[in-house]
Amino acid sequence: MMADAEPDFDQLNRTYRPALMAYFLRRLRNHAEAEDMTQDVFVRLARSDRSAMRSAQAYIFQIAANLLRDRARREKHRFEYRSELQSQDGLGVDTIDPDRILANQQAVSALATALADLPDLTRRIFICHRLEAISRPAIAEAFSLSESAVDRHLAKAMAFLIARVRDA
Repeated sequence: MMADAEPDFDQLNRTYRPALMAYFLRRLRNHAEAEDMTQDVFVRLARSDRSAMRSAQAYIFQIAANLLRDRARREKHRFEYRSELQSQDGLGVDTIDPDRILANQQAVSALATALADLPDLTRRIFICHRLEAISRPAIAEAFSLSESAVDRHLAKAMAFLIARVRDA
């Protein structure tokens, strides 16, 4: 193609899409990935300055080769990362430890007991806000309190529960 006449994008798409699909399918053996890569070629082509293109075919297939190279590089990094994670024998993975399960059950039990020991109004406000996710203004309206009174009940409940669970 001549350098002064910009190639028609639609014509390039019609002409080279089947060849690009075949190119990617031979290398990737996955139709969805081949379609994605073909689309990426045309996205890059649309963003490029096609007026200086000497050979549309060479230019398009150079973009395709670059995309494959980038993909291979990303896959290599992913493989290395996964291998590194697997070699770190259980790093970051909690095992099912009976002692830990028992300790957590005891902590939940202590929290439930402490919650039951709160004054009724404070407990109800705390449950509405922290467990039911009801806003402070809605709680204030429902209990005919000011928002600052709701805040005081919440602070009282938190301090009480923290102290009780810490002591348990």
